[in-house]
Amino acid sequence: MIWNRRNPVAACKQAQASRRRALGRLAWALPTLLLSGCGVYSFNGTNIDPAVKTFSIQTFPSSAPNAPASLSQRFTEDIKDYFQRNTTLKLVPRDGDLQFEGSIVAYDYAPAAIQQVGTVSQAGKNRLTIQVQLRFTNTKDTKQDFEQTFQSQGDFDSTQDIAAVNNDQSAVRNITRNIISDMFNKSVANW
Repeated sequence: MIWNRRNPVAACKQAQASRRRALGRLAWALPTLLLSGCGVYSFNGTNIDPAVKTFSIQTFPSSAPNAPASLSQRFTEDIKDYFQRNTTLKLVPRDGDLQFEGSIVAYDYAPAAIQQVGTVSQAGKNRLTIQVQLRFTNTKDTKQDFEQTFQSQGDFDSTQDIAAVNNDQSAVRNITRNIISDMFNKSVANW
């Protein structure tokens, strides 16, 4: 700093202005440097290579004998919607950079909580378990390819039979949403 003997107040103001400019530059430079090292990151937790632009989801047919007829179509559409809401990838009919195919392999409704009522054992709750087999292919990085069965379940009052549960779209959808979330996390969030 050059000391101005003739006007010490002006010299002090110049020094303060110089410090402010330096701090202002630092305030912009520091976040820029810190953020430049972050790489690919998104706030929904995905970890998608920038080379990946598209995804395709084939219909998930149901081989589960007790599953409602509409489950296959509804499940497939829900997966597409979930990925479109949570990624910037473009949905294509087939041969996407990320490819999802599989089937609904189990839709089981069974007693879950047995209670003793007098001398009789009966179900206090029934449990619906859905299993989906997924084959995931990443055409940009084959090390990320996998096949896995995903499962989720929901408990229902014992007074509800399978037909009543099948008619309750929100109950079944809550179970399938858990499966879709797990599939998403395994395929693009790498959890």
